[in-house]
Amino acid sequence: MNLFQANAEVATTLPRDQRGRPLHDLRISVMDRCNFRCPYCMPEATYGEHFNFLRNDERLSFDEIERLCRLAATLGVSKLRLTGGEPLLRPHLAELVGRLRSIAGITDLALTTNGVLLARHAKELREAGLDRVTVSLDTLDPALFHRMSGGRGALDEVMAGIEAARAAAFPHGVKLNTVVQRGVNEHTVPELVERFRGSGIVVRFIEYMDVGNRNDWSIDDVVPSQELVARIDARWPLRAVPPKYPGEVATRYRFLDGAGEIGMISSISRPFCGACSRARLSSEGMLYTCLFATAGTDFRAALRDDTSDEALTQRLREVWLGRNDRYSEERAERHGKTRHKIEMHYIGG
Repeated sequence: MNLFQANAEVATTLPRDQRGRPLHDLRISVMDRCNFRCPYCMPEATYGEHFNFLRNDERLSFDEIERLCRLAATLGVSKLRLTGGEPLLRPHLAELVGRLRSIAGITDLALTTNGVLLARHAKELREAGLDRVTVSLDTLDPALFHRMSGGRGALDEVMAGIEAARAAAFPHGVKLNTVVQRGVNEHTVPELVERFRGSGIVVRFIEYMDVGNRNDWSIDDVVPSQELVARIDARWPLRAVPPKYPGEVATRYRFLDGAGEIGMISSISRPFCGACSRARLSSEGMLYTCLFATAGTDFRAALRDDTSDEALTQRLREVWLGRNDRYSEERAERHGKTRHKIEMHYIGG
């Protein structure tokens, strides 16, 4: 069998879910805790000082995470993203980055963070092999930032983290994720655009989503992406550009004056379930096939008994083959009816 035939044989064995979607991306929550208390994710009233987070022994170890990622790579996973909670609260995270970097077939290794601790860790993460960093930043207004982070965040520390990440020169760069809520931070969008135009940092604006069960979400709180595009285009003319790869979630726009680009993630107004290739692993080893999942599959127990690699791989395959999620497309069909979903801080955004 020549190399072409071998690759073709492997391709035919890679799983596709009930809607024909491949498994390409795995998001790994390494920590269920966070140092922010954002009202739309981890409100202080619920996650106060007496909240029982996972014990260290309940979280997957680096050995367990690495093993599961190696097996997932044999099923087609090529992109890994470390999330939380806040992933930089996990001690020695650069060690895990180095381990994941060595996995054959992984072409993109990323991290999502609130940025407060990033200035301390950017250099070591880059040296360990991290490809890119995404920082969550909802506004440049210090008072509003403080309120939106639940009174825990310091904007100057986040900005220092962003600058440290840029200085570290990650191969695939630095991006910012901004969740836009009507009547909350939409008025600060132009300031964000102006601040990062020409910097090489891409800002992506995300429609406010009904993730988890805590944020009292309403469609009235959503600012549709096309509304933002029109506002920005009126001041800094834009042109749409094609996606870099199939299934890219952000619609990209370039400034006509050459000052870089922005992105729009429109999961409310333009759901992209049909191209979703993501699975999510919680910090205690539950695998979820959708951000809006109501239940997952436990892999921690199997990782901690004598289950073979072959059996674990088959279990991963079966979970993906059975996947039929399309929550964002079904949202309108539900006519406002909600269901109890896994919290975002538990499986990452």
